[in-house]
Amino acid sequence: MAERIAASLLPAASPSPAPSPPPPRPRVSAAAAASFPCCSTSAGGLRLRSRPSRFPQKAATTRSGRAGAGARAVVRCMAAAAVAASDAAQLKSAREDIREILKTTYCHPIMVRLGWHDSGTYDKNIEEWPQRGGADGSLRFDAELSHGANAGLINALKLIQPIKDKYPGITYADLFQLASATAIEEAGGPKIPMKYGRVDVTAAEQCPPEGRLPDAGPRVPADHLREVFYRMGLDDKEIVALSGAHTLGRSRPDRSGWGKPETKYTKDGPGEPGGQSWTVEWLKFDNSYFKDIKEQRDQDLLVLPTDAALFEDPSFKVYAEKYAEDQEAFFKDYAEAHAKLSDLGAKFDPPEGFSLDDEPAVEEKDPEPAPAPAAAPPPPPVEEKKEAEPTPVPVTVGAAVASSPADDNNGAAPQPEPFVAAKYSYGKKELSDSMKQKIRAEYEGFGGSPDKPLQSNYFLNIMLLIGGLAFLTSLLGS
Repeated sequence: MAERIAASLLPAASPSPAPSPPPPRPRVSAAAAASFPCCSTSAGGLRLRSRPSRFPQKAATTRSGRAGAGARAVVRCMAAAAVAASDAAQLKSAREDIREILKTTYCHPIMVRLGWHDSGTYDKNIEEWPQRGGADGSLRFDAELSHGANAGLINALKLIQPIKDKYPGITYADLFQLASATAIEEAGGPKIPMKYGRVDVTAAEQCPPEGRLPDAGPRVPADHLREVFYRMGLDDKEIVALSGAHTLGRSRPDRSGWGKPETKYTKDGPGEPGGQSWTVEWLKFDNSYFKDIKEQRDQDLLVLPTDAALFEDPSFKVYAEKYAEDQEAFFKDYAEAHAKLSDLGAKFDPPEGFSLDDEPAVEEKDPEPAPAPAAAPPPPPVEEKKEAEPTPVPVTVGAAVASSPADDNNGAAPQPEPFVAAKYSYGKKELSDSMKQKIRAEYEGFGGSPDKPLQSNYFLNIMLLIGGLAFLTSLLGS
């Protein structure tokens, strides 16, 4: 979990790094055309358009020299993917469109996740771009979209693609991060000091390998969080601050393998009902996440092993306790960490990036006051009716803390029940059959194959078998 942080407002004139002027018109390879297809919304829900010319399998025919009109249409559609940098004016307009989508679809959590998962593949130990991963728009390709950690993000791309079609002068990399930061701010969170100008990768072969994103239930949660986020160049404070974004959203067992199918807080939506949320008001960005984990008050609220680690690990706990008590401190640290995460691995054009809020506000001058009319006699005083003040209505925030009966421990205070994350979440690892079929249908619709088995490491398997037999032999011999 993680993201944050301009100068020129002019878009780059050329998407190509070649220095020779004038820059050539960008050409999009067949591989570049294999990105996420355009999609549409309808009253009955989101669905892919049935236009075969937009599907990546058509682009694949160009590799074998059998490109037809459909493949050429894909190249024209995806030409914007080769744009080197984004246009500031189009980004501002896209931000307004994103705000409208957020108001009608309540998609704040998945938009945050979209930006995070595009940037969270960054490896600080790799210098070359785009091999180092990070915020480069690669998540739009099926090669990365089909990673296990990205299950369900196809729905975010369906929402965001019409905006990309409307504003071809912006990159996917910028659009993903713009959507993520806007979702935080619109949910009541802090203003994120973002910069833009990210360059897109142009081919599926440039996607990072699977396995760089964090797991919710590792064997040693604190060590796993550090392994993943230290690789990105983030520290303990930033790990805890970014974890606080779990105040938004729900986990669904048929997608991630974690959470309950529904709770009293999610059974009626908004949006598609179901899942288990970390907080009661799971579309509001505040510090409830830290308060709820600390108090462990409600088993209808999700607590993953990596969430519990924030109050168990001594270094993490310092920040988690602070954020539970001080929302302003949390907002400040979160905004900085979010901006940092959103820049990870990105290649900017111009190199220093640019901000959408650089331009000084134009002060509107008040018009010259009109001459005052001749004074009229004041009207007779009207007795002012005083409205009765509304009676404050208590807001139910969640179930009260369950208190166990006091034991007579020779006068000692009763000991708190040890925290067990499994009581708050289901550690199911397998996707449901219905979700597998849904993912298969969506991916196969444009050339994907979510059920491809991982290649077995036969040498490692043989070595493990030999080792096991040797161990059994030594036991029998002794």
